[in-house]
Amino acid sequence: MAEKIFITLGSQKFQFNRLLIAVDKLCEKEIICGKDVFAQIGYSDYVPQNYRYNNFMDREEFSVEMGKADIVIIGAVKKGKKVIAVPRLAKYGEHVDDHQLQLVKQFDDLNLICPCGDTNELAEAIETVKHTEYSEYESNTNTIVKSIENYI
Repeated sequence: MAEKIFITLGSQKFQFNRLLIAVDKLCEKEIICGKDVFAQIGYSDYVPQNYRYNNFMDREEFSVEMGKADIVIIGAVKKGKKVIAVPRLAKYGEHVDDHQLQLVKQFDDLNLICPCGDTNELAEAIETVKHTEYSEYESNTNTIVKSIENYI
């Protein structure tokens, strides 16, 4: 059975057409099946041709798609999914700077994600996540809150 892929581009007011186009090409080449891909494309203006999408989703719709997914491209480290992180880059107008490169590296160093710095390598990243075990994400939010409470 093919893995379900969920692409979540969030609600930042930046397009990420480069990633959406790369996924469309993989569907065209039948490297992945378009029927198994769903994207929340946000402010991107590229319209996927070979897979389903919505620009924005409410919390319930998002949760349903996340629940179906085996692989998530971009986010959802906290949801226990296998994540392929493709950083947005300033040179393509996808963000104001390249801070996501540092974030992706940090999550990769913790063995939480599969980094994919080049959309031309997306097919390889999809194959990699299918056969790789990643560490479980552990939030330190509670520890920080308790430290602040103890300090106060």
